[in-house]
Amino acid sequence: MRQATIQRNTRETQIFLSLNLDGTGNAEIESGVGFFNHMLELLTVHSAFDLKLTCKGDTWVDDHHSVEDVGIALGLALKEALGDKRGIRRFSDHIVPMDETCALVALDISGRAYLSFMPEMKGKVGSFDLELVEEFLRAFTSNAGLNLYVDLLKRGNSHHEAEGIFKALAKCLQDATEVVSDRIPSSKGVI
Repeated sequence: MRQATIQRNTRETQIFLSLNLDGTGNAEIESGVGFFNHMLELLTVHSAFDLKLTCKGDTWVDDHHSVEDVGIALGLALKEALGDKRGIRRFSDHIVPMDETCALVALDISGRAYLSFMPEMKGKVGSFDLELVEEFLRAFTSNAGLNLYVDLLKRGNSHHEAEGIFKALAKCLQDATEVVSDRIPSSKGVI
C-alpha cells in the first residue's frame, strides 16, 4: 500500500495529513486558507491521489506557517508512501495551459532536493499572498526529496498562473509515481 499518514504539531500549526498515491482523486482538505484549499484540491484531483488534510494554524499572523508546514507534511508523506521507490517512472514533465496562461513543470524523484522556481509571483489572490506558492513548493520539494523545475511560459491572471502550476505539478506527480517496472529506477540501484 503506497500510503502515509503524517501528524505534525508545532507552536504555529497542528496538521493531520493522509495520502494515498493509488487513489481516485478524493480531496478532503481544510488548511484554514481558502485559496490554498483550492490549489490542493486541484493537485489531488489531477494527480488521482487521495488527500485528507486538516491544518489549524496561526492564520491571525498570516498564512505563511500553514502553507509552509502543509508543504513539509505533504513532502514527508510522499517520501514515506513511495518507500524505496521500486518500479516508479521517476521523471516527468508537463506543460499545462490555464486560459491565457501556460505553466511548465518538470520533476525527478531523485532523493535530492532542489527547486528551480522561475516565475516571480507577487501580489495577492483574495487574501492569499502569491509568494507562498514558492514557499509551499520549497517545503514540499525539500521534504519529499524532489528535483523540481517550475516556470510560466505565458503570464496572465495570477489565479490562473497558480492554478496552471498546481495542475502541471499534479500531472507530473501522477506520472512520476506510476509503477512501471519491478526495479529501482537508478543506475546506483538506490534513490
